[in-house]
Amino acid sequence: MRKITPSFCLQRQIPWGLSFVLASLLVSCSYSDIPVGPTSLNSRYTERQPALSGNGRFLAYISNRNGTHQLLVYDLQQQQFIQIPRLNQRETIVESPSLSYTGRYIAYMTSDQGRPVVALYDRATQQSQILTPIYPGWIRNPSISPNGRYVVFETASRGQWDIEVLDRGPNVELDIPNGASVSAPP
Repeated sequence: MRKITPSFCLQRQIPWGLSFVLASLLVSCSYSDIPVGPTSLNSRYTERQPALSGNGRFLAYISNRNGTHQLLVYDLQQQQFIQIPRLNQRETIVESPSLSYTGRYIAYMTSDQGRPVVALYDRATQQSQILTPIYPGWIRNPSISPNGRYVVFETASRGQWDIEVLDRGPNVELDIPNGASVSAPP
């Protein structure tokens, strides 16, 4: 027969009490206060690969909401989604978004005839163009410069991952804030 002492009772209650406290903390730290829905930043679906515009106003990310894989752009100031016509096409996968300073340009990965390519969407013209149509080797992780002139990405064309810099040219319309002066790069 086992003798029950106050210390034995205390030992049995500590794990139970500790479990209760931990469970209470987990419940109090739930995400129920984060807005979730079709017009909010978060949803009950997977959202990943966030990219912030240089001015901090726009957020681009990949989402599986609405049952489709898509690139979304959210205006953090207005707290609403921005329309991006003709960017998300049926049966086309988009990945790794990157935004220019005001979010005018969006560089992203997509596929062209089964090969990964870097594409660029211009919100002003609502058009996409493939920047690396016949690029030798695999590419990934594009990033656009704040002014929209340069796009960098990783390439495996030499059998290892290297960095490439693509200059869109001096005649590209730059993404700069209104009234800002533009100086030529060195």
